[in-house]
Amino acid sequence: MAAPREWLGTVEAEGIAGRQGSSGVEVVFPSDPATPAPLCPHGPTLLFVKVNQGKEETRRFYACSACRDRKDCNFFQWEDEKLSGARLAAREAHNQKCQPPLSRTQCVERYLKFIELPLSQRKFCQGCQQLLLPDDWEKHQEHRVVGDISITQLKRPSQLLYPLENKKTNAQYLFADRSCQFLVDLLSTLGFTRVLCVGTPRYSQFYVEDSFCHYNMFNHHFFDGKAALEVCRTFLQEDKGEGVIMVTDPPFGGLVEPLAVTFKKLIAMWKEGQSQDSSQKELPIFWIFPYFFEFRIRQFFPSFCMLDYQVDYDNHALYKHGKTGRKQSPVRIFTNIPPNKIILPSEEGYRFCPLCQRYVSLENQHCEHCNSCTSKDGRKWNHCFLCKKCVKPSWIHCSICSHCALPDHSCGGPKDGCFICGELDHKRSTCPKIATSKKVTKAVRKQKQRKSNKMKMGATKGQSMNHTSVTRKKSRRERAHQYLCS
Repeated sequence: MAAPREWLGTVEAEGIAGRQGSSGVEVVFPSDPATPAPLCPHGPTLLFVKVNQGKEETRRFYACSACRDRKDCNFFQWEDEKLSGARLAAREAHNQKCQPPLSRTQCVERYLKFIELPLSQRKFCQGCQQLLLPDDWEKHQEHRVVGDISITQLKRPSQLLYPLENKKTNAQYLFADRSCQFLVDLLSTLGFTRVLCVGTPRYSQFYVEDSFCHYNMFNHHFFDGKAALEVCRTFLQEDKGEGVIMVTDPPFGGLVEPLAVTFKKLIAMWKEGQSQDSSQKELPIFWIFPYFFEFRIRQFFPSFCMLDYQVDYDNHALYKHGKTGRKQSPVRIFTNIPPNKIILPSEEGYRFCPLCQRYVSLENQHCEHCNSCTSKDGRKWNHCFLCKKCVKPSWIHCSICSHCALPDHSCGGPKDGCFICGELDHKRSTCPKIATSKKVTKAVRKQKQRKSNKMKMGATKGQSMNHTSVTRKKSRRERAHQYLCS
């Protein structure tokens, strides 16, 4: 079972992924799920709202769940916008046009024919990134074609496919052999026999129906419908759900909340196959993500812990194991498996802390005040008695901000927390004052609407306005508003 990582990302404002600023874009999950979200080429869209700290909500809009750059998917629709039949038909035609050239069934048929070919006839076009059948050879004569594709190569598609490089939509980073081997050995040691890999791109042509699903992890959308969903359900519930683990490596620019919502749906699907006496068990998960998302991930999954193991990538200049300071890989493994069951390799600089009952990096020293090995980034952290916690070695305590930060930080800069009340312990979506805020927002909108209606009446009675000019100005305003909301 796999899912396309190249279509994963999200619409977001600068800095929204890791640190909320004074303004940003938040994803909204409607209270009425019966109202379906409009579709773009990447499945159901997500509902977003642009929020500003201390200010009212702006108009909510639907945008692509997968692409954060309008050049890659320009879908945009206001939540309350009504579309004509002609526009809906044009959108449907566009969505169909953007689908992959080969259906899932066609990919499977081609793969079965390909593996039956003798070794000398198994060819792969590097330019088109496609397995070739004899009937395809003539069309690819001028392309870079490699032959003698072995079964071993077919089992490791990442060695044939070139990683995509669009950082906003199609960025693909491949685990280094060191990290791959560690994960494979660890899964075997822990006794897992099946792995649900969520985030394996463009693999459709390398697997049959019961091994792969074309899937968007940001909206839990199966592109091949109910049949694909049942493939996933069957895989998760096989042997009453025993021996399976979910491993996911989402794009780091994506918002945590939609990912968490999707993963909870997969967990619920797995639980459907559990007996009553095992209802308290959890689907084992390895979520591979940067360490600075720990707070957000644990908000949705309190049972998760973060391992000290540094995951590195072959084709990423910065995400490398063994470097020091800020140059080392920030990518970690978040899991609900008890950390004392996971042995990290001592030859790579990890040791067991008997007080924490888990493996940590050598520089991660146990703090007697926090009663924990507190470092998150592989360096030794220092305890601040004023903040009552350990902080990065490069941070100092600021008497103005009353917390630790970098020496050259801006005291009046944007802070984390709720956009409505400014408190740091929750987000806007869970703010106790959100009901009051919505009432105020609704009242303000009604007042603006009344003023707008009066202006329209006044223009109709006493003014002669150029209709074309007004239309152009309105169009420019809408485009500017859309740009600001993106």
